[in-house]
Amino acid sequence: MSVNRTELVQAIAAKAGLTNTAADAALKAFQEVLVEQLSAGESVTIPGLLAVSRADRAARTGINPQTGEKLDIPAGYRVKLTAGSALKRAVAN
Repeated sequence: MSVNRTELVQAIAAKAGLTNTAADAALKAFQEVLVEQLSAGESVTIPGLLAVSRADRAARTGINPQTGEKLDIPAGYRVKLTAGSALKRAVAN
């Protein structure tokens, strides 16, 4: 079972004693800060919960599975998520 955005906003609002509108605004602000920081090459760390960073992805050669043709895939970036200790403990139990 997964939680969609509406359910997440409602859960945050209930836990923090906020309105759904205020919780949604906070979640939207968090998303914007995360995107801005990763776009600038910076990482975001929430101690105990997670660390999010941008990692380099080297150029490589791929193969089109339908034709077998080799393709040059350019270098780029990926998002790297690392679980913090509290999150790891919660999942382990």
